[in-house]
Amino acid sequence: MKAETARDFVRIMGVPQKRVLLVLLAVVLLFLRPVASAASDQWQAGVARAVITPEKPMWMAGYAARTKPAEGKVHDLHAKALVLQDSQGNRLAIVTLDLLGIDRAMRDWIADRVEQRHGIAPKDLLINASHTHSAPVICESAYSIYGHSFYDLTPEQLEQSNAYSDRLQERIVGLVGEAIAELSSATVSYTHARAGFGMNRRQKTERGRQISPNPDGPVDHDVPVLRIDGPDGSLRAVVFGYACHATTLSGYDYCGDYPGFAQECIEQRHPGTTALFVAGCGGDQNPYPRSPDRALELCRQHGYGLANAVEAALQGPPKPVRGPLTAAMQEVVLDFAEPPSRETLEAQVKSNNKYERLHAEFLLQQLEHEGEIPSTYPYWVQAIRFGDDLTMVALAGEVVVDYSLRLKNELAGPPLWVAGYSNDVFGYVPSVRVLREGGYEGGGAMLYTPLPGPFAPSVEERIVNAVHALLADAPTLQRN
Repeated sequence: MKAETARDFVRIMGVPQKRVLLVLLAVVLLFLRPVASAASDQWQAGVARAVITPEKPMWMAGYAARTKPAEGKVHDLHAKALVLQDSQGNRLAIVTLDLLGIDRAMRDWIADRVEQRHGIAPKDLLINASHTHSAPVICESAYSIYGHSFYDLTPEQLEQSNAYSDRLQERIVGLVGEAIAELSSATVSYTHARAGFGMNRRQKTERGRQISPNPDGPVDHDVPVLRIDGPDGSLRAVVFGYACHATTLSGYDYCGDYPGFAQECIEQRHPGTTALFVAGCGGDQNPYPRSPDRALELCRQHGYGLANAVEAALQGPPKPVRGPLTAAMQEVVLDFAEPPSRETLEAQVKSNNKYERLHAEFLLQQLEHEGEIPSTYPYWVQAIRFGDDLTMVALAGEVVVDYSLRLKNELAGPPLWVAGYSNDVFGYVPSVRVLREGGYEGGGAMLYTPLPGPFAPSVEERIVNAVHALLADAPTLQRN
């Protein structure tokens, strides 16, 4: 319609031109609104949290050298749950824990009850532990099947640990339900920043590799951030990650270590917000500097440094995250290296090293009761896609940084968030490089687990191939 014709039409109809312009503007805004608020209209989110600090002193996890139970606390430990629901009704539950980790049996128990009670399938449940070394021992029964404990727990302490574990898993199932009850409209977006206190800890020496700062070693300093806002723009939840061990502290007080201080700081800066930390592939990364004389001071500094990175990310322009939500899990069979012979184990039973002796006794008992030493491990790989805007990969165990660096290099498309310490924390998961170099993460730490020994060299390819297979049907996530 020509301009003159339009003016004539308005004049004939007797409608003031100003009113027509206002109507046209309203129509234009109506059509623009779905584009501007698409990320908001399709999401619902709910969050819940609970204090999980033991009421009584318990043995603490993470360091074999401890000789007594906890004596107090720096701050409370928490379990937190975030449930997201897209416009199609697909749900994802992310549970974060201020704990060293949970094992496969506890994860399976929780996943089964969450599905029964709340209708969320196991593949849609991600449980991640911060791996703080200042939390209680849980699931100790897995280390005591044949009458001994790697943590030197008495029968009474073992019973206390198992009772705590029973209450914990029930509380986690309840938290997911509480988060579902809080579902309401939300906007989901992604951003990221960097933090630099994590450093590779595998220093080469004449005897192999030892744990000390290695400034030339590989690192992943990325701080991924998923922000959840209410319809009014208020910040409701922040999920953030970092690839670094939570090992600044080594005392006898419960504490979330630097992830605990980071969450605490974010929540103080943003009242009413729930901050959830997701541990990355930090199996061979430590927070530096570390000093027994200044441990708590440095722990706060690292936590506040990570919180500052999150704050910087929140101040930048976030990228809208849209659905649909899709998730998948795959159990990958990982091979162990050839197990030690009976003769070798019988010799190790006489060792002056207590843990070498206990480990050998454990494996000999397995031979007696089961007729063989396990040769494989069932390993969880989980992948979650937020439409074409974000992909999360959750790997079990203490995964070294090579995995996140490799996957980010091989997978094109939207931002990739790689988490470790997810769904089953059983021990270290070395890359081929770390396996060949040896040392603590390469197989030495198996001495403190019920597992027979190092993984076979196929470990890295099997895990990486499983990630590619889970994401293969996404057109924006093809190999380079």
